[in-house]
Amino acid sequence: MNITVLKEAGLTDGEVKVYLALLEVGSSTIGPILERSKVTKSIIYRILDRLIEKGLVSYIIKNKTKHFQAASPNKLLDYVEARKEEMDENKKKIQELLPELLLKQNLSKKSEATVYEGFKGIITAHDKRFERLKRGDEYFFFGLPQKQPEYFHAYWQKDHKKRMKLGIKCKMLYDQKVTDSILKNRNDFKLCDARRMPLDVNSPAWILGYKDVTVIGLPLADKSFAFEIVNQEVADSFKSYFEWFWKKSKKFKL
Repeated sequence: MNITVLKEAGLTDGEVKVYLALLEVGSSTIGPILERSKVTKSIIYRILDRLIEKGLVSYIIKNKTKHFQAASPNKLLDYVEARKEEMDENKKKIQELLPELLLKQNLSKKSEATVYEGFKGIITAHDKRFERLKRGDEYFFFGLPQKQPEYFHAYWQKDHKKRMKLGIKCKMLYDQKVTDSILKNRNDFKLCDARRMPLDVNSPAWILGYKDVTVIGLPLADKSFAFEIVNQEVADSFKSYFEWFWKKSKKFKL
């Protein structure tokens, strides 16, 4: 007999064995059921109680001893139908509860913050854009310093070539004292719009933003640092800040 169907209907392995044993032996005390089903004595009563709850077993008491009997196999159809109705009702309740569960999940999302040290650390934070951004996406920079070490420029050249190949756009706002040659160089790369800040702001940090990520860079003399924050609210705040500057900036013309 293929007992898999009975298991799929919602019966455990032990319940199937005991129910089939009762079908074969008829009305019986515990002894013959144990012998026929091969389940252990320690769990037989728990199994019988569950089958009674499911309407698949009943009992009578003769001479102060319980005699158990399997219900008609037709009862299996009634059990399956009742189980289906219960599952449908549970599904409906879960669907009603779903918005609240999703809200709890969203509210429980925590911010992530990572600190990167030195030039290599900054490069690591910067390169992570390419893991998240796709063709047509955009990132922004503002507060970029007027001067950077030469090895920084060498990296940016390779970085922009990779960015162009991937079809990612960028907007950059430099310190007002940045040279025309640097701005021309950045604007020579496709999909890049580099400009001067509209205000003469001497910022100690530069900001990189994309999606829900904000990177704050501190180019200190002894060692540079970059702080990466993954939080949509923070990202939206800095993006609004950038867009205010961007609207007041002017497109670079040599």
